[in-house]
Amino acid sequence: MSSYRNDNMTTGYDYDAGYDYDARPCGPGEFVTMKTITAVVYSLVCLLAVTGNVLVLVVILHNRRSISSTDVYLLHLAMADLLFALTLPFWAVDAVSPWVFGDAMCKVISMLQEVNFYSGILLLACISVDRYLAIVRSAQSHGHKRPWLVKLVCAIVWLVALLLSLPVLYNEVFYDNYRSVCNEEHDGDFDKPWKLGIKVCRLVIGFLLPLAAMVFCYSVTVWKLCQTKGFQKQKAMKVIIAVVLAFLACWLPYHLTMVVDMLVRVKHIDVSCIQREHLDRAVLATQCLAFLHSCINPILYAFIGVKFRRNLVKLLAHKGLIKRSEESQFKQSRSSSVSGQTSTTI
Repeated sequence: MSSYRNDNMTTGYDYDAGYDYDARPCGPGEFVTMKTITAVVYSLVCLLAVTGNVLVLVVILHNRRSISSTDVYLLHLAMADLLFALTLPFWAVDAVSPWVFGDAMCKVISMLQEVNFYSGILLLACISVDRYLAIVRSAQSHGHKRPWLVKLVCAIVWLVALLLSLPVLYNEVFYDNYRSVCNEEHDGDFDKPWKLGIKVCRLVIGFLLPLAAMVFCYSVTVWKLCQTKGFQKQKAMKVIIAVVLAFLACWLPYHLTMVVDMLVRVKHIDVSCIQREHLDRAVLATQCLAFLHSCINPILYAFIGVKFRRNLVKLLAHKGLIKRSEESQFKQSRSSSVSGQTSTTI
């Protein structure tokens, strides 16, 4: 996340105190081509994410009379992805030039990015629990009977995400290798146990625990579905499982890389300058992959989510963008594949 960002893509590593295992001092890596590619990727992801998530928001809100508990979580997830994507143009500019937006915007953009990252994974954990209750516990209407509970859970998610993001308020604009950057200064960071403790706490609460909840809930849910003869329940789970797998594919490599980076900075792992440069490139590459996640969910809805496509066609017909006959044909083609379970998934 932004707290790891650095002009040199070094995640705050002090090159002046670098390792000298290859008989030369560690100097800042330029990575000009990678920075340019990063800026382009961030710009494209922002465009796709804003378009896709706005469409998801419009479709869900247009059909809010029949909204389910899972739809509420997915609505908030789309909001988190959208707000996250709005920070990417700033990081795209930062990738190829000094930070030019001032200290206040440094804190605002960093905070906005962190809050929506944490809210995203916490909401995915909520979705996994929601599906677990609906399928394993056979509480299909639990979200409809207690809509206030779903809203309360969403409010708690945003509050926890906000609390986990508070440390980035220490981010500021400073000069590193004669270039202004928006980051948290890491000088002596890991000589202070409480700072290291905060970082570990954020990793555990903001990633590992939600990940464990998702693994447990979906493992039990898949086991339950394997025992049922009906195929419709399995189809109803496809979009949610795809959303979770996409999250893991995008964010897990980044977090694993950051754990290695942290171990290097606390000197539990000794690296040469060349190895340090490889790690810097890995941080940059996995960060690009992680940011890509904000535009993936709408694509998954469009290709997998039957209910989402049905509601989208309904919206287009309502706005006169397609003919009513085409809407009827779509409903008929999907009538055999839509069951009661589908109404609780997007």
